[in-house]
Amino acid sequence: MKHTKIKDLLAGSNLLQEVVAKGWVRTFRNNQFIALNDGSTIHNIQCVLELDAFPEETIKRITTGAAISVKGTLVESQGKGQKYEIQANTLEILGDSDAEKYPIQPKKHSLEFLRENAHLRIRTNMFGAIMRVRSTLSYAVHKYFQDNGFFYVNTPIITGSDAEGAGEMFQVTSLPLDGSAPKNEDGSINYKEDFFGKHTNLTVSGQLEGEAYAMALGSIYTFGPTFRAENSNTSRHLAEFWMIEPEVAFNNLDDNMDLAEDFIKFVIKYTVEKCEDDLLQLEARLIDEEKSKPQADRSEMTLMEKLKFVMENNFKRVSYTEAIDILKGSKPNKNKKFQYLIEEWGADLQSEHERFLVEKHFKCPVILFDYPADIKSFYMRLNDDGKTVRAMDILFPGIGEIVGGSQREERYDVLVEKMQALNIPEEELWWYLDTRKFGSAVHSGFGLGFERLVLFVTGMTNIRDVIPFPRTPQNAEF
Repeated sequence: MKHTKIKDLLAGSNLLQEVVAKGWVRTFRNNQFIALNDGSTIHNIQCVLELDAFPEETIKRITTGAAISVKGTLVESQGKGQKYEIQANTLEILGDSDAEKYPIQPKKHSLEFLRENAHLRIRTNMFGAIMRVRSTLSYAVHKYFQDNGFFYVNTPIITGSDAEGAGEMFQVTSLPLDGSAPKNEDGSINYKEDFFGKHTNLTVSGQLEGEAYAMALGSIYTFGPTFRAENSNTSRHLAEFWMIEPEVAFNNLDDNMDLAEDFIKFVIKYTVEKCEDDLLQLEARLIDEEKSKPQADRSEMTLMEKLKFVMENNFKRVSYTEAIDILKGSKPNKNKKFQYLIEEWGADLQSEHERFLVEKHFKCPVILFDYPADIKSFYMRLNDDGKTVRAMDILFPGIGEIVGGSQREERYDVLVEKMQALNIPEEELWWYLDTRKFGSAVHSGFGLGFERLVLFVTGMTNIRDVIPFPRTPQNAEF
């Protein structure tokens, strides 16, 4: 007999019918009540065993973490805490779990302990909820773009270009690392002998390739893994993460801001509607966590209120220049409370500045635009003032920057000039420059780090807790 998912059983449509449930034991009380979960929902189903109806040998094997199959009748529950339960008549142990050794016991565990057991943490209520929310958000990303006429483009993971100009890239090579790799006359490694015939890396962004496709398909998006070899051990950085990058032909910066705001509101709304139980569980966890904080450090809104606030309010659009004026005159700047003081126009904003603007000054998501050219990438369109570019960042409470984007520089001559000023070799990006030679047009796009979006929606505070197996400096376990 085919088993039914616990989520469907708890909907009650199989009432008074014989059903089969399969899953993992969360708890087993009084040799009679099994709380069973199969991952389809945050809720367990209670399986009731008739006393003395099952061999003692089987009863002993019903331990936390064990995989079992239960067959019985779905009935309305007599006890509190659940609407339906299974009156079990047969039970099979599919996989034992040694109660003495199983790390995920039914008690509160620290997040650090769970990170050390990332292969099993998904069996907790919290991580089950986080990963179901992540899955739904991922689907919502595709749904938004597909429903709005975008084409999904798979950009390469191995690349010869650095889209950010950051230089913090993981190298890909098949050459030996024992010092015997072929060398040039000057002693440097001869990458012409390497697998791809040139120096290659793992991608930091699919943007440049995405632009090429937008200039033929009109509206495209990428959604895939990206890599940064940034030796940063913070709660906001990963070495491997997922990026969402739409690029749209004929869109200017205003269109780009409209698209990003509409997109974020859609995916949050969709996820709130589909994952209410999971989000309420995560909200309860957050409320509990806040109790240990001083009143001044507690959030003014619950998780669901925060998500609703983003969905229902327009994002405040502020120029970089106006933001600098606000920050220069702010109390934390005047009282030297900022770690990085804002003294003049041209400063590169840090997370503390972004969060001040969002959380303390405007008290809503903020879109900053028209940044100084000197602190932004070469491909951003230069404004007529010659010193700012058509860049935009979206800032969120608790996160800081969640989206970075721009109108792209569509003028061939200006782009070449900017590349030369930054010593970016034209021969390396000859194909990118071609898109400016043949039918160039105004176009724009943005990048959104998916994990930062999951972080915001789940209310978690460490990015390592919203990706299944985090990759960070000195850590590639699992």
